Amino acid sequence: MPKKIRCPWAKGELYQAYHDSEWGREVHDDLILFEFLILEGA
Repeated sequence: MPKKIRCPWAKGELYQAYHDSEWGREVHDDLILFEFLILEGA
């Protein structure tokens, strides 16, 4: 299995899990977009 290419900030197990499961995925639900806006801005 080839090694995953991740952004430089994805260091550590938690960041890698977030990067692989959440980061860069399309979202069209307004509530989820609002949640991301609040959490990413914090």
